Amino acid sequence: MTNQDLDKLVLIAAQAALKGGVEILEVYNNEETQVEVKGDDSPLTQADTRAHMAIMKLLEPTGVPVLSEEGKHLPFEQRSSWDQLWIVDPLDGTKEFIKRNGEFTVNIALVENGAPVMGVVYVPVTGELYVGVGAYGALKLTIEANSIITGQDLGNGAQLPIKVDRPFTAVGSRSHMNEETEEFLKGYREEHGEVAILSKGSSLKMCMVAEGLADVYPRFAPTMEWDTAAGQAVVEAAGFKMVEKESRTPLRYNKEDLLNPHFIVL
Repeated sequence: MTNQDLDKLVLIAAQAALKGGVEILEVYNNEETQVEVKGDDSPLTQADTRAHMAIMKLLEPTGVPVLSEEGKHLPFEQRSSWDQLWIVDPLDGTKEFIKRNGEFTVNIALVENGAPVMGVVYVPVTGELYVGVGAYGALKLTIEANSIITGQDLGNGAQLPIKVDRPFTAVGSRSHMNEETEEFLKGYREEHGEVAILSKGSSLKMCMVAEGLADVYPRFAPTMEWDTAAGQAVVEAAGFKMVEKESRTPLRYNKEDLLNPHFIVL
């Protein structure tokens, strides 16, 4: 794939994420739909479905197959021949959507031969857009969901990571942290003294390391490929690593089993 092709696909992915954001916000901001968030026709389901359809409208013409949380999951026999694919989560952060704290995202990644080479993570409520391209690096900008994004917009984004004066920081949960995570962080506490905990929803956890706001994110609980592919692209483009806990090798995608192993971002 040429740099020109990649440039075009980055803009398509970013625009698709914004379009997904428009659909999510229409549901999220509609007072009539805020009451019920469970069931087959809940606002959450409506937001997921509407975002998926808006994203697919832009990604399908690229001719690159799409693996989306909300789409039809083809058997591995068919997927295994794909050396390139989009991996999409139209609405990442179910709990955040229900809590109405705004910390949910649209995740779109381009994967080649099992590795995410480009990813966009969009936060509809704040307009924050994280973009990671292995060849170019990672950046962050703020753009409204109903905007038409241009190469100039991306060119004006802030390069990641951003230097921040802060204590050693881990991304985790303030309310509950499993024993395995506590044990992992113990080593950092011995090395750095107190470890600050930064709590965020959805794939924003990965973006916190990419942005320079945190040093490590251990994830020792289940996630699926569409939860992490875009975030991993941003993390790696910013110069960090996202590796399996046991093997310390980068996470791979379009596997037969779409469940991720436990991983660490650092």
